[in-house]
Amino acid sequence: QVQLVESGGGSVQAGGSLSLSCAASGVTVNTYFMGWFRQAPGKEREGVAVISPSGGSTLYADPVKGRFTISRDNAKGTLRLQMNRPEPEDTAMYYCAAGRWIGTASMNPAQYNYWGQGTQVTVSS
Repeated sequence: QVQLVESGGGSVQAGGSLSLSCAASGVTVNTYFMGWFRQAPGKEREGVAVISPSGGSTLYADPVKGRFTISRDNAKGTLRLQMNRPEPEDTAMYYCAAGRWIGTASMNPAQYNYWGQGTQVTVSS
C-alpha cells in the first residue's frame, strides 16, 4: 500500500522560511516523478514544484521560482520543499504527490497517482 505523509507545515511570517517533508512508503520512489501541489480555499489545486525520478530535473511554478527549492532523497524515500521568503499568497494546503510516466516533468495533477493528506501552510504579513 502506497502512503505519502507530509510534515513540516505551520505558521510563518512573510520573509521567513519553512521546510516541508514527505515520507513515501510502499513505492519504489526512484521510478516516480514527485511533486508538491497546493490548494487555497476557493481555488483549484495547482502545481508548485516537481522533480524527476533521478532528481536531475526540476520544474517550478512561476510564483515560487527563486524562493522555493524541491529536492529528494531516494535512499530515504523522502521529498522536501524548502520555502524561503514565503508570501501571504503562498498560504494553502500543501500536498505531496507521486506519479510514473515516460517523458518530462509535469505539473498536471492528473498524471499523479498517489497523494498525501496535506499539510497546512499559513503565511502572515
